[in-house]
Amino acid sequence: MESWISHFTRRGFLQRTSWFSLLGGLSLDLHAANNRVSGKGARLAPQKIYEKLGIRPFINAAGTYTMLSACIMPREVVAAMEEASRQHVSIPELQEAAGQRIASLVGAEAALVTSGCAAALTLATAACVCGTDEGKIRRVPDTNGMKSEVIFQKTHRFGYDHAIRNVGVKIVEVETRQELESAISDKTAMLFFLNLADQLGKIKRQEFAEIAKKAGIPSLIDAAADVPPAENLGAYIKMGYDLVAFSGGKGIKGPQCSGLLLGRKELIQAAFLNGSPNADSAGRIGKAGKEEIVGLMTAVELYVRRDHEAEWKDWERQVSLIGKAVAGIRSVQTERFVPEIANQVPHLAIKWDATALRLTKEDFVKALREGEPRIEVRPSSPTDPRLEIAVWMLQPGEDRIVASRCAEVLKKSATAA
Repeated sequence: MESWISHFTRRGFLQRTSWFSLLGGLSLDLHAANNRVSGKGARLAPQKIYEKLGIRPFINAAGTYTMLSACIMPREVVAAMEEASRQHVSIPELQEAAGQRIASLVGAEAALVTSGCAAALTLATAACVCGTDEGKIRRVPDTNGMKSEVIFQKTHRFGYDHAIRNVGVKIVEVETRQELESAISDKTAMLFFLNLADQLGKIKRQEFAEIAKKAGIPSLIDAAADVPPAENLGAYIKMGYDLVAFSGGKGIKGPQCSGLLLGRKELIQAAFLNGSPNADSAGRIGKAGKEEIVGLMTAVELYVRRDHEAEWKDWERQVSLIGKAVAGIRSVQTERFVPEIANQVPHLAIKWDATALRLTKEDFVKALREGEPRIEVRPSSPTDPRLEIAVWMLQPGEDRIVASRCAEVLKKSATAA
């Protein structure tokens, strides 16, 4: 299989150079980087950037939501991004090298760093529609004469399927296995599965992949927020999916504006050709820079080495600590739960008698948001009276602050009732 780089050399985009020295030269020495910028021995003064902008940061007891800026990256990731920012490199070379490294860590044929999971969906779709055909790449979203249908289960339509429709495809909805098999035709470019909706559809995850494989149609699964557990990074490839999309800035703790597309080598190569840095392509708008590529690669390296068992125990400890802090307050009950899919980590639900405490969930959320420090909790349905708290994005010591503030709000309401 030819490399992406040799493909690009023939097209006149760049001259082939070695990328091994690039990865070997990525020092994580921030002090050295600072010296190069500000002079030997100098230190970069910390800036209170959010204070300067008049923005009030918060304690994240919600989770890895994009609207709430997802995760806080480990220092090693920030350091790798800082070092990567100090030299110019070839993006195609870097994508190939980083992709090979990530693929080797998770057990995939190939990998591509994207500018978020939505961008991974667009690139995956474009790869299945256009392949490496330059004429087709330049022509979409005009898909006349191309395979231009993507099959969804009806219950798997979601707020991000625009990323798939951006390529100009028609989404064909089905509900049963028989409908799916009947819908497959010479116009079918891809079968799409939303992992979050596995329990909603009549065709389950494994069966869906098997149907696609039997029909010889590429399959894509969106698993954006489905790490942890760590084994999910390789599970869907083993299950038979040709392409798997993850968010890079959630459980993996890479840059928020990064995503990860895993899969068959020829499809990953096609995905790359359908996106940045290539002009006149459907995915050109989703640019991943050298900092994001190196940052996500480093985050994956850290994630696969992490002591996940110890991390889980610490989450359980934090849930217990917050639960004990509100136990004993009039009418208050707590429940530990783990979402079945996405954000699959220990959470705490706090329930109370709103008439006994004269406290609604909206009042509780508002008190935590407007108090000091500001705290954001997990979004939940307006019809669900529980307040849900995620602990996995809390920084050291913040569990005690959340526990204290929750108890304070509840006790104040109990006293006033």
